[in-house]
Amino acid sequence: MPFIDPDALIKGIESGNRRMIAKTMTLIESRLSAHQDLASRVMEAVLPRTGNSVRLGITGVPGVGKSTFIENLGVTLAEQGHRVAVLAVDPTSQRSGGSILGDKTRMEKLSAHENAFIRPSPAGSTLGGVAARTRETMLVCEAAGFDVILVETVGVGQSETAVASMVDFFLVLAIAGAGDELQGIKKGVLELADAIVINKADGENLDRVAQTRQDLEMAMHMVAPDTPTWHTPVLTCSSVTQGGTRAVWDTVLEHRQKFKETGEFDQRRRGQSLEWMWTLVHEGLKQRFRENEKIKNEIPVISGRVENQKISPSAAARALLAYL
Repeated sequence: MPFIDPDALIKGIESGNRRMIAKTMTLIESRLSAHQDLASRVMEAVLPRTGNSVRLGITGVPGVGKSTFIENLGVTLAEQGHRVAVLAVDPTSQRSGGSILGDKTRMEKLSAHENAFIRPSPAGSTLGGVAARTRETMLVCEAAGFDVILVETVGVGQSETAVASMVDFFLVLAIAGAGDELQGIKKGVLELADAIVINKADGENLDRVAQTRQDLEMAMHMVAPDTPTWHTPVLTCSSVTQGGTRAVWDTVLEHRQKFKETGEFDQRRRGQSLEWMWTLVHEGLKQRFRENEKIKNEIPVISGRVENQKISPSAAARALLAYL
């Protein structure tokens, strides 16, 4: 393993050096314990510089136009002087572990902007399509001075709670005219949404968009709001029109202001930090379980007994856990 100087990474992050930012993110995503130790040192050093960004999670069914929406919003914000980081989580093949990582080709204008940084990252086996280390990479971006973090996720499902647990504002994208107007958006996702945005509100699609908006507003009346401070709005936007996503950003800022006034903003972030800690504890326990030599030797033996119905799965699990 080549020598990695954590001090150089820390200085690089603080000065906004893109090469050092990318190197740190690669370190964070590594599964090697030596890399994880180095990444932890870097994260502890830059932590005081974090927490000052707007964290926005964006999800939606495939084909809804997430990348186009993010590019439109990102370019609009970058041109206003914001520093925008996009953490785009790509689907990972369950067979090969490979992923597409094509977000930069889908966001050509944004990726070329001096105020923007796009980091494609494979989702791996993490529920909700969020890379296991997305939270850490988000903090690296904040420490480097990016004040808007956009997290694009794989798709819609109950596991998208992973996204909502790391952002200030959770946005669900929808489109009109796709048959079932709820398009597979589950109630659990609607309950998490801070806003629902119907994309592609342009051209001949406007009538369908208006009908879809009405349908979704009716659906949202059946979802109890998480707080009296905010009732989830249903918005429309055009991601192919210049400034077509500006109203969405205004809604994000309105939500931020209201939650800061009530103290719910800080309360939410504190709760997310605790949830993050326990997520890492669970991950660490699973990793230690897999790396335990005694368990490695016993797994084939006990697995064989389960397959031959000589021991119940629950008894087998207890037997393996007893080695910890």
